[in-house]
Amino acid sequence: MATSTDTRWSAAEGRRPAPRARVGVLGIGLQAYWPQFEGLHDRCVGYQRRVEERIAALGADVVSAGLVDTAQGAREAGELFASSRVDIVFCHAVTYATSSQVLPALQAAQVPVVLLGLQPGKTLDYEHTSTGEWLANCASCCVPEIAGACTRARIPYDTVAGTIDDDERAWARIGAWVRAAAVARDVRSSRIGFLGHTYPGMLDMYTDFTAVHAQLGAHVEVLEIDDLGARVAQVTDDEVAAKLAEIREAFDFADPSSDPIAGPIEDDQLDWSARVAAGLDRLVADFELDALTYYYRGIDGNEAERLGAGVIVGNSLLTARGIPTAGEGDLKTNVAQLLLDRLGAGGSYTEWYAIDFAEGFQMMGHDGPAHIAIAEGKPTLRSLRLYHGKRGAGLSVETKVRYGPVTIVGCTQTADGALKLVVAEGESVPGATFRVGNTNSRIEFDLPPAEFFERWCAQGPTHHVALGVGHVAEEIRRIAQLLHLEHVEVRA
Repeated sequence: MATSTDTRWSAAEGRRPAPRARVGVLGIGLQAYWPQFEGLHDRCVGYQRRVEERIAALGADVVSAGLVDTAQGAREAGELFASSRVDIVFCHAVTYATSSQVLPALQAAQVPVVLLGLQPGKTLDYEHTSTGEWLANCASCCVPEIAGACTRARIPYDTVAGTIDDDERAWARIGAWVRAAAVARDVRSSRIGFLGHTYPGMLDMYTDFTAVHAQLGAHVEVLEIDDLGARVAQVTDDEVAAKLAEIREAFDFADPSSDPIAGPIEDDQLDWSARVAAGLDRLVADFELDALTYYYRGIDGNEAERLGAGVIVGNSLLTARGIPTAGEGDLKTNVAQLLLDRLGAGGSYTEWYAIDFAEGFQMMGHDGPAHIAIAEGKPTLRSLRLYHGKRGAGLSVETKVRYGPVTIVGCTQTADGALKLVVAEGESVPGATFRVGNTNSRIEFDLPPAEFFERWCAQGPTHHVALGVGHVAEEIRRIAQLLHLEHVEVRA
């Protein structure tokens, strides 16, 4: 498989600002050392401040407990973290400290902890190093002890070893935790609209709203198709004109393809898509939505059918703005899209289209809205005389996900109803794709296509996944830990 650097989409491309984590940081040392070794305390304080600066530079709001050197100080640090509602705690072992003067802070915070064994330098002049100098560099000394105490106290933890500066590996791991904590915080406060109902008969997508509230902390706002219809009716001609300009800038307009269900783009189709898109903007604003799951069947060309058929363009524009949308009433995949979006990886609504055994790739895409901010080139609007398997007709989006590294995230449920994330990293590669008015991309994984597909299906997935750019499986794994979700990565 080809490799390339991660490709994220940035705020400059129109997405909402990245979420920020609230991170508790404490350094630890032993009070008995300070009178014994002149200057050691000040050096440890300086190292601790440097670590806090670097964590803040990763985009975190740091809640600092400073250098903790007693059990009493640890309790005060824990109270600070608890009252500040931090998402995660970084415990920097600046020098040796007993676990009894660390555990109270971690217990009170009641969040996962990352134990940092970060030394000032990579090596020492061992034959000429004094005890005081060794103690200023013994960041690894007490980390195993604290890890053991966390295990006994049932506190989830991770460990990062390395140096304070000039250590790409260590700080990449720390950065992944900071990004994951930011996304977990954002998801816990998110509002997901559920408009209409689930596509009838797709049992994998039926979702208990209470499970989403209980397991994620997110809010599901149940919406009626009338909520959208009322707002579309209020849209002004000026709003339609502005939306038409936005659509013309965002999309190419396609001539009919050889597909018998494709036709020319008509002015009334474009006008209706623009009007519905403006109504969707009002809906999102009125209900303060961070994501939108939708499907409505309608009947015999009634208003509900026209509304359900007219949302694809507007929902693609919403998704590009950082309000991911999922069709067919698939709330769980909308959650997966939200995770990828908040990581800056996009997250386009996707399913398996076919497996190419000759060239060794999976063809993946979906009808309906696309994440046009992560498209390869300018996305195309295509007019369809019918939406296969659905009511109505209108404009649809045809595009492929940007070439390079990608991550797919599926959100499913276990037999006992617990939410579960299934993740894999792959590569979006060039090549011919369908011209049927859908998103569709060639995706390669690091396993032969049949073996990968079999391993994926062994995890009890749902029909759909969220497809994002960049390799972000590590961040997704840490988000799952922070949200207490089961997690599986499918890989070689």
